[in-house]
Amino acid sequence: MSTLNLVIENMHCGACVRRVAQTLNALPSTHAEEVRVGAARITTEADPTQIEEALRSAGYPAHIES
Repeated sequence: MSTLNLVIENMHCGACVRRVAQTLNALPSTHAEEVRVGAARITTEADPTQIEEALRSAGYPAHIES
């Protein structure tokens, strides 16, 4: 598994944080270690493109922080 740091747009409140965490944890082999307004740290075996697409579909465009 690899650890990824994500920068997530449109995440402004506790309800957004919960929705993002649920979206991430619903992906196979993905665990949201930390989700806070604007960012998340996850461990995953999933393709980063799949993670970005899932978040975009949920209304939270994201990109991997380098």
